[in-house]
Amino acid sequence: MSIMKTVKVAILGLGTVGSGVYKLIQKRADVMEKTIGAQMEVKKILVRNMNKKREGVDASLLTDNWNDIIEDEEIQIVIEVMGGIEPAKTMILEALRAGKNVVSANKDLIAEEGHVLLATAEENHVDFLFEAAVAGAIPIIRPMKQCLAVNDISEVVGIVNGTTNYILTKMTEEGMDFSDALEKAQELGFAEADPTSDVEGLDAGRKVAIMASIAFHSRVVFPNVFTEGITKITAKDIEYAKEFDSVIKLLGVAHNTESGIEVGVYPMMIHKEHPLASVRDSFNAVFVHGDAADDAMFYGRGAGEFPTASAVMGDVIDVARNMAYGCNGRISCTCYKNLPVKDIGDVKNKFFIRMQVTNEPGVLAAVAEVFGNHKVSITRVVQEHTQPHQAELVIVTESVKEKYMKQALEELLALPSILEVSSIIREY
Repeated sequence: MSIMKTVKVAILGLGTVGSGVYKLIQKRADVMEKTIGAQMEVKKILVRNMNKKREGVDASLLTDNWNDIIEDEEIQIVIEVMGGIEPAKTMILEALRAGKNVVSANKDLIAEEGHVLLATAEENHVDFLFEAAVAGAIPIIRPMKQCLAVNDISEVVGIVNGTTNYILTKMTEEGMDFSDALEKAQELGFAEADPTSDVEGLDAGRKVAIMASIAFHSRVVFPNVFTEGITKITAKDIEYAKEFDSVIKLLGVAHNTESGIEVGVYPMMIHKEHPLASVRDSFNAVFVHGDAADDAMFYGRGAGEFPTASAVMGDVIDVARNMAYGCNGRISCTCYKNLPVKDIGDVKNKFFIRMQVTNEPGVLAAVAEVFGNHKVSITRVVQEHTQPHQAELVIVTESVKEKYMKQALEELLALPSILEVSSIIREY
């Protein structure tokens, strides 16, 4: 073990997470020496606006010049919490090539370019860790890379977006419609002014790409992930889910099958007995199935200043411990396979379909015929009379390829008796 007196770090970005990281380092300064065998010192903080007032932050640490960090040989760990693709990518690559270890929370970048960053870290014998990029305070990257390393993991499914989980919880428990629940989430700071990334499943999609890559040892990038959001979920859908002893959750789902990796994000009905069904409000959870470990679930806060900073600092401490023993870079990219990622059309799912039809004889038979012609097997039918000449028809199917379901729905919509397909929700 080498003797270190001080580990010097730089923080890139001083937003919500960056501020949390800075505060945690100050808060834990007295125990850091016992934790890593050295003191930890923040030497520089890169910010965009030097004139902005920042309470509780030593102004002498601030800089808007990247060269103050990259050219400082004393800085051994760079903590990137800026977000976005550039300039974060360029800065991380330059830091790795300069022999500096990097800890990042940047899901956007890692879901697109993670393999490049990990390869660069390996070439330069330094660490690139990113636990905070997926599920905030919930440890999932390290458990899959280390604790579950002997397992052949076949499934990773999770609630990895707190905003959408909060919205769906309010819709389920308080009968809110989507717009009111979203407004409440924005008031509480769970949702951004522009919530598109959350409610359309893009945020979760990036996280699922990262998890699938690690779980299945094969590169999965964000464009591979089929995403569908929760904006079309209605109070009526929530009612039917309850009737079927289920709840609706926005799930990130990744399966490793014999014919390739299936990966997607979409609202799903999940039975109330499944552990993920009880995950409420802004909490996140990830469910993993491995051949040796069987089922494991990781649960906790998936975002926020201190939950995310907690994951960042866990990585920083791990890097510092590696430095003390001279073993940085010991675990880098684990994507040693090259598995195909299946097109969404070839993925099988069960479906809940709610449609408005004319209230007349022969409609159900016509619908059943169309489904039968497209290899869609029906398991349940519920019909309600909503108006004198209109009825609501709910159909639940067996597992079927997405492309066959799409073809069937296109043909159904051409029938004069089908007034509207109101909802199409997958079942877990």
